[in-house]
Amino acid sequence: MKNSIIYQIFLRAYILMLIFLLGFFGLVVSCSSPIDTQAQKNKEIVAKTFEIVANGDYEGMNMYIADNMVRHCQATPDLVIESLDAFKEFIKADRKAIPDQKLIVKMLVAEGDLVAFWCTYTGTHTGQMGPFPPTGKSANLDFSGVHRLENGKVVETWVTWDNVTILSQLGLFPPPATE
Repeated sequence: MKNSIIYQIFLRAYILMLIFLLGFFGLVVSCSSPIDTQAQKNKEIVAKTFEIVANGDYEGMNMYIADNMVRHCQATPDLVIESLDAFKEFIKADRKAIPDQKLIVKMLVAEGDLVAFWCTYTGTHTGQMGPFPPTGKSANLDFSGVHRLENGKVVETWVTWDNVTILSQLGLFPPPATE
């Protein structure tokens, strides 16, 4: 009789613990799945955006970048980009300066409407790049930033890189001595 009571108490405690764990697990899964799903969708949009930009697909940019897109960049503070058209002109100029460029996305991390990225940009400087004449030298540069998405499109970007690194690789830093 005594063993039967202990068995019933143990069984009830075990069942209550299972109910609690299953309920808690269900709550965690139901709370995290929609967020994870949206974060994954945003990462896919950003990955496709990088692919389209890297390929110079200007028409494709219309599908993934908002018309009123704004780009913030401390590495190029005087370059103002406040529209998709301005962004396309920036990409066209960049592709003229470094026509063999490659863009490799190394990491995407999403939270809410933001997707952080870490990428590598490589290529040979064979065209005018802002005030710098072609050097014929290659560059390999890491850059990072964050895209903000709205309605499935990139609407705002914060991006930065180390200008000293790329200018040194291109033989443009330190600047030549003036006579």
